[in-house]
Amino acid sequence: MTTPTPVRMFERDGQLVLGAMVRTLGAFPSGWRYPGAHRNPANDPAALKRLARTAEKAGLDFLFLGDWLSSSSDLEYTEPSLLARIDPFSSAAYLAAVTNRIGLIGTASTAHSEPYAIARAAASIDRLSGGRFGLNLTVGTDPRAGANFGRTDAGGPDDNRFETGVEYVRLLRSLWDSWDDDAVVADAKRGILVDHSRVDPVDHEGRRFSVAGPLNALRPVQGQIPVVHAGVSVRAREFAAAHADIHIVAPSSLGDAVKFYREAGLRATAAGRAPGDITIIAPILPIVGETRQAAFAIYDELVALVPLDDGSPRAQSLGLPANRSTAALLRSVGLPLLERGLDEAVSLATAERFNAVGQRLLEVVESRSGRSIGGARPITYRHLVVAQAIAAPLVVGSAVDIADHLETWFRASAADGFAIQSAFLHEQFDAFAHQVVPELVRRGLAHEGYDAKTLRGHLNLTKPAREAPVAPTVGPHWVI
Repeated sequence: MTTPTPVRMFERDGQLVLGAMVRTLGAFPSGWRYPGAHRNPANDPAALKRLARTAEKAGLDFLFLGDWLSSSSDLEYTEPSLLARIDPFSSAAYLAAVTNRIGLIGTASTAHSEPYAIARAAASIDRLSGGRFGLNLTVGTDPRAGANFGRTDAGGPDDNRFETGVEYVRLLRSLWDSWDDDAVVADAKRGILVDHSRVDPVDHEGRRFSVAGPLNALRPVQGQIPVVHAGVSVRAREFAAAHADIHIVAPSSLGDAVKFYREAGLRATAAGRAPGDITIIAPILPIVGETRQAAFAIYDELVALVPLDDGSPRAQSLGLPANRSTAALLRSVGLPLLERGLDEAVSLATAERFNAVGQRLLEVVESRSGRSIGGARPITYRHLVVAQAIAAPLVVGSAVDIADHLETWFRASAADGFAIQSAFLHEQFDAFAHQVVPELVRRGLAHEGYDAKTLRGHLNLTKPAREAPVAPTVGPHWVI
């Protein structure tokens, strides 16, 4: 029998990349209800400014501004920040004016935007920010977004949408390179503003897009704006390996993360790139307390604030997701005939009858809350329902606990860095910035201040030489 290769801890040196995923109403569904939390999207400009300045003072490398192109009432119970939010390009441009060094990553959909418009907007924000913009590309769509944009084919088969994504990103790069860095000569004496021999058309005729070019914006300060992609499907992994500078993935365990990281390096090599050309970022939702017990208390309160179906007429009128009741929980853990109240403790006899799914949920609740079966702080059915309903990458504990987790993953080569999600603003993000980051700096895992001025610099990427656009030849297949 072959013995599996163990994960070797603490074998990697260096500093990790650290960013923040911006959700103004919090990444935990009930976060906005926490006492003192930011809860009104009308006040998002002030919240964004405060978050950005706190993140920059802490030395974070980037802010990630995601997007969602539809709104519906069910989001209130799953992702409340998506109900109404400021457009990510507008947010990035706004934050460029109130920060100086932190990277700003905006999001665009390849299904619902035109490459020329996105190339121009991205190059403009990169210029306004002094080279700090990054572009997250989402490939494909969902039915609600498609309905908002009058498209019924925008999602399409996996092959078609990634084929569009490949053409899209190649076209972006061609547009950004349509101007040479030295094209503007501004020779007042000779009356020559631009050396047009250094500006090239794109003349792109592809399967999905037709663009003449050149771009009516200067080449980005970074030369090429860093491209970000999230997704773990086979095609998403291939797309990121060939075209992304940052790949955001959320493995379910350390072992899975190490395996993914190694395979990502192999995919990059197969695509003709070096493994170090791609930064692997793992999202994490830390709940930080002055002590571990204080963090458990914060988590307990967040759990108590999650609306659940307790069988009352009011709960049934809310339109809660189907997984918010003890009945749904008990079916999934293999005990469909039992009836239990949400705040009833799980007995040892009942826990022993749980199937593998139930056993895993018990472990999750214990790690998040410090509760245990039969202990002084027992596991309740409410905690199990919330753990099943909210499958976020949660780590609960003191600053040392959170730093230990990040260090373990980084040194084991499970990720190059992390994107921090805060359960709510501003207390929880402040706790991470003021308590966890200094601990990472003390361990030599994070920098104090900034060594670079651009997002590419934060990612240890150099500015690429310009490649004059070449009109593509459309063959039978676009190669990922």
